[in-house]
Amino acid sequence: MRTLIVGGGCFWCQDAVYRQTKGVVESESGYIGGHTDHPTYEQISTGTTGHAEAVKVTFDQDVIDADTIMDMLFASHDPTTLNRQGADVGPQYRSALFPQSDEDRKLFAEAIDRHQQYWDDPIVTSIEEDATWWPAEDQHQNFYQKNPAWGYCQVVINPKLANVRKHYSAWLN
Repeated sequence: MRTLIVGGGCFWCQDAVYRQTKGVVESESGYIGGHTDHPTYEQISTGTTGHAEAVKVTFDQDVIDADTIMDMLFASHDPTTLNRQGADVGPQYRSALFPQSDEDRKLFAEAIDRHQQYWDDPIVTSIEEDATWWPAEDQHQNFYQKNPAWGYCQVVINPKLANVRKHYSAWLN
């Protein structure tokens, strides 16, 4: 098993992708990269805690490799917009990667380099060191599955899932 912590805008979107991915054994939404201990959704939504919404993805490397996990992240958000994903604006929606090892750091740098060719604008995804993970509240875990008819899920998450499915259908359940 391997675990990566990745941020690509709203954690509901990334969580929805990874929960449908073959080989992913756990996807947890949470907050990372800020200066407030035990932050709440309400606190990070102000954009003043420094935290990013992110997903901690644990996967079986015998089923899916880390490069594919990263490729799916880059297919499910725009890594060229600073502190923004669509209508979601603020540092909590930044594109950021949070290495827990030298191996993660190398993987993340290579993924950014590999994906630059697909974007006209520079990728602004940050690699942020030594960040503490805080799990999000229960209502934010598996949000898409619990609320598929909610407007945000229909308008924002479904198109992201469709783009991932277009490129990585073999990996989705």
